[in-house]
Amino acid sequence: MSIAVIAGLGNPGLKYRHTRHNIGFRLVDQLAEKSGATWHREAKFEAKVAVLQQAERKLMLLKPQTFMNASGRPLGAVLRYRKLTAESLLVIYDDLNLEVGRTKLSVHGSAGGHNGIADILTEVGSGFARFRVGIGAKPNKEMDLADYVLSRFSKDEQTLLRDRSSFFIDQIDLILNEGVESAMNTINQRKAPPHERNDHK
Repeated sequence: MSIAVIAGLGNPGLKYRHTRHNIGFRLVDQLAEKSGATWHREAKFEAKVAVLQQAERKLMLLKPQTFMNASGRPLGAVLRYRKLTAESLLVIYDDLNLEVGRTKLSVHGSAGGHNGIADILTEVGSGFARFRVGIGAKPNKEMDLADYVLSRFSKDEQTLLRDRSSFFIDQIDLILNEGVESAMNTINQRKAPPHERNDHK
């Protein structure tokens, strides 16, 4: 089944706008801006919604307004309303197990410690596509996880993400146009970007 709903995860409110945890919101905002779509609040979904018309396909962009840990409720409501299965959903969110700016596409697996994904698995079930964007690991093990994901990117990281924004959008377009399985082969086997090639793994 092709993707019909793209949800970016994050927390609502200006306080969280530029935090690491809100990179999902950031990317769906860019998708809407690219297509000239406007956001409006849908109370029945507890979400902000924008609709893109692509050829004969209507694509819904979603930003849950329930805060990260309850992301599943709005997504479940949308899928039930539109009579869609989990396979029609693409979720964009942050991953601290990936270096800043790296991406990975997957379908199955656990939540990996991400509370938003854990809630979606509870409310929607498995089978939805997951586009993960790296936010980097905690600078030290002692740092509280919540403090880290709610922190802001450094200036260098902001520059990197800004430079790669069109690349992220191209990858999402690839998912929409080629399908998840085909896109997975390309996205997950790509070469590391220049700033990562000299690190020691």
